[in-house]
Amino acid sequence: MHHPPPRRRRLALAAFAFTLAAAGLVVGPTLVASPAEAADRGSGFGTWAPLSLTGWHGSMRVGDVHTYCIHPGLPVATGPTTDLGVRTDVNGLSPQQLVSINHLVTTYGQTDDPVQAAAVGWAVKIIVDRDTSLHAWGYEGDSVREGIDYILRRASPENSVAVQDRTERYLAEAAEIRVPRVGGAITLTTDPSDPTRGTITADVDPDATGGLHLDGAVFADSGSADRAAVAPGVAYPILASPPANTDGRPYTVRARGAFTVRSAAIRYFSTPGQQESAGPAEPTRFDLTAEDAAARPVRFSPRIRTDARLEDGRFVDAVTFSSGEGVWPRSADGTFVRLRARADVYRTGTFPAESATIPDGLEPIARLELTTDPVTGAGTYTAATDPLPGPGVYTAVWRIERADQDAATVPHLPGRFSWVERFASPAQTEQLVAPPPTSAPAATPTVTPTVAPPPAEKPATAALATTGASTAGLATGGGIAAVTMAAGVAAIVLARRRPRARA
Repeated sequence: MHHPPPRRRRLALAAFAFTLAAAGLVVGPTLVASPAEAADRGSGFGTWAPLSLTGWHGSMRVGDVHTYCIHPGLPVATGPTTDLGVRTDVNGLSPQQLVSINHLVTTYGQTDDPVQAAAVGWAVKIIVDRDTSLHAWGYEGDSVREGIDYILRRASPENSVAVQDRTERYLAEAAEIRVPRVGGAITLTTDPSDPTRGTITADVDPDATGGLHLDGAVFADSGSADRAAVAPGVAYPILASPPANTDGRPYTVRARGAFTVRSAAIRYFSTPGQQESAGPAEPTRFDLTAEDAAARPVRFSPRIRTDARLEDGRFVDAVTFSSGEGVWPRSADGTFVRLRARADVYRTGTFPAESATIPDGLEPIARLELTTDPVTGAGTYTAATDPLPGPGVYTAVWRIERADQDAATVPHLPGRFSWVERFASPAQTEQLVAPPPTSAPAATPTVTPTVAPPPAEKPATAALATTGASTAGLATGGGIAAVTMAAGVAAIVLARRRPRARA
């Protein structure tokens, strides 16, 4: 890797190498170093020796890993080499330098092809220190191609052009490698019109690779709770149904993600007194978690069953609330969701035909309303009208409308939800009959009381004295006259009954 410089420079470089080697042992996070082992000749061209006229241009093998020089000008690492693990802070190299080197060493450096290995070696050295890499062997220009040819025309002239071409390509590719963003966030959304739907998005580096797992939901397109090869920034639709054993309380969807990005780091090898080299660093792995910002309300399709009757001139309705899903939703505090239902009461002269719609022109004469109890939830409730206006056939039509509910209840109902009872259903139709007329009492004849005639006035005593008759005598004379008159009348009657004599 290095042509022997003049003596003074050689001594300075040796001192510098010792300093770097010592510093390399304390740079970066504290790691347990692997036991040292001698570096072996890898793939490339030149002379495998600490110092030579041509140097070594390619990889060094430490165990089964190809490593590449990151200190141009220092002796080849033929001595005992220690694996210091993955480092993100190496001798002042920037994250951009580290990620570019790691990309080349990982993607192209683990090879037995000497041309490819030599090109990786040159590209890595130029990324670390372009000036030293080109000029350490006496080349005075500023061309990468010429600097490579200046060396390889002695080490392997027949491969010089190929190494130049690949080196240029690798340098251009490495320059396009971005320093990745480690970490990120997972975002879960809920469709405001349907809490069973929503999306999940992984906000991670564009070059990150990884997958997602859902708890409490599945991906809408596959029905699976897992997805591999997640594209960063893409919103994937999900389906989030309530748990099978739910008691109606709100539920939460959770997500986990595992991702990797290219590491802005190298696997750092140190050979005291000689070279430091870079091996491939594994991708950086990170995990993310997320959950719904707000619990998802349990949705239901409420319905009612009614049973009407007339009582004391009022229309009385027993209304039973139930859920089509068999579960009555609860609020976060555990109380049941309140549901409001309304009814219009109609009157007709005769029993109307049952139908799905209300006949045209028919106006309600009364209204009913019920709201379920948050402690009870589903169950039977009773409502009654004021006294009805008179005889007729009465029927009530109940309805549950999403628009009638309070803000806390609305999210539990499907969008545009409406449930309406059939008109004139038998259980909702009752007839109020006028009471029969009361019978008139017979006329009672008026009884005129008999008034006794006033007693005759007694004749004055003076008159009686004039006639010469006493009171008793007058009475006896009157009686005789009456008998005589009766005998005469009887004789006349007998005479008329006798047969007449024949002539």
